[in-house]
Amino acid sequence: MGTEIKNLEPRLVWDYFYQLTQYPRPSKQEEKAIAWYEGVARDLGLPLTKDALGNLVITKPATKGMEDRRGVVIQAHIDMVCEKNRGVDFDFDNDAIQTWIDGDWVKAKGTTLGADNGIGLAMGLAILASDDIAHPRLEVLATLDEETGLTGAMELGTDLLKSDILINLDTEDDHTFSIGCAGGINTIGNFPYKSEDVDTSNYTFLEVGVKGMMGGHSGVEINEERANAAKLMVRMLLDLTNEFGIKISAMESGNKHNAIPREGFATIAAKDSDVDNVLKSISEFSKVLKSEYSMIEKNIEAFGKRTEAGGSFINAEDQMRILTVAMAVPHGIYRWSPDIKGLVQTSTNFAVIEKKDDHVHILTSQRSSVHSEKMYWAAQIGSVIKLAGGELIQSDGYPSWEPNMDSPILKTAVNMHKEMFGNEPVLEVIHAGLECGLVGEKYPNMDMLSFGPTIRMPHTPEEKVEISTVMNSWNLLKGMLANIPVK
Repeated sequence: MGTEIKNLEPRLVWDYFYQLTQYPRPSKQEEKAIAWYEGVARDLGLPLTKDALGNLVITKPATKGMEDRRGVVIQAHIDMVCEKNRGVDFDFDNDAIQTWIDGDWVKAKGTTLGADNGIGLAMGLAILASDDIAHPRLEVLATLDEETGLTGAMELGTDLLKSDILINLDTEDDHTFSIGCAGGINTIGNFPYKSEDVDTSNYTFLEVGVKGMMGGHSGVEINEERANAAKLMVRMLLDLTNEFGIKISAMESGNKHNAIPREGFATIAAKDSDVDNVLKSISEFSKVLKSEYSMIEKNIEAFGKRTEAGGSFINAEDQMRILTVAMAVPHGIYRWSPDIKGLVQTSTNFAVIEKKDDHVHILTSQRSSVHSEKMYWAAQIGSVIKLAGGELIQSDGYPSWEPNMDSPILKTAVNMHKEMFGNEPVLEVIHAGLECGLVGEKYPNMDMLSFGPTIRMPHTPEEKVEISTVMNSWNLLKGMLANIPVK
């Protein structure tokens, strides 16, 4: 399935990407893809090294005449976000991604594609496998567990890399160079609850929820102000609790800190006498959502239907407390950059809400290019969690990457872009997190730049990569490597 992508140009890049789609690589479970990567190094006869965490580097000597140039690291992460549409029969721990071609786009059937960041990794390997591309000494770095916490870059060995230029291939707009990024932190609340025994002889169980939203990357698409399914589900459940006294036995929405939730589902019990009015209220709420998001979310809807009996219930007091705090936790843009037009400076993503065995888990993620604002919002949300009696957990976070307009590799890249495409590229500081900030902490003298082909809807089953832009990035990468300055 999907072998037709191997016939796309550039052949080596697409062949390596196809191979990578055959190996499962969820974050923190990349073992099979790692074994494949090690096999590529053996097949090419090139040395491979690892740091203590397991980040991998394949090294290739400079081509003839390029020995006096500065060494270059080509970097991408090996893991991918694993999302699938509800009802799709797919096991991310074992199954190969099923790719297909739609015009100038490569997509996956019902799941994330993994072009983020598999295409970048495939480009690095294609350079290693080529024998007709001029380049300095190369190190192709595959980092681990980028998507759930930038763990690979965070734990990167300080003696692993020998080069002082890094080309990160994790930017998702053609003809665009990323020269800086936001930092981030996760703020988590776990809310214990007491279960409640209910005589359900006079109750009807319903599956309710919200669906049909675009979701997306909480850094890349937060500026589009798309609907957040977790927040909307909470809003609906709180209204139903206040009006009808419904009882919740299950709820879930979202599963990744860096993705805007696309759908949310809950199992509730309503008194038999209230069922018709509950379903009517949900139908009315669906109309409200379609009106509120008419210009953004074309397929948004709220739904309710009868279902089989659910599990244990959250007691009434805890249910109200948890839904109230979930309503109070913010989501969206806090501040736009006063210096760079169109750049989100600070935001927070309500990423996950899930009823577990003995508590309700809420995960949020704060991003900012200003450290103090990032920590302010983390503290504010943490205060809401503590006031509501939740257990507060905060991640270590990761730093922003400050732009350097005097960067030599940036100047090389801009000149090459003008030569190849006849115009200057877009230079941007992005609101998403890139590993460059963490690499820069470990290697302070590293000169860094990020670019890549156009990828749309990353972190969702609608993810797709534009075929023609893969060729553009490939040609740009080759041109840059041939023009790296001397040491």
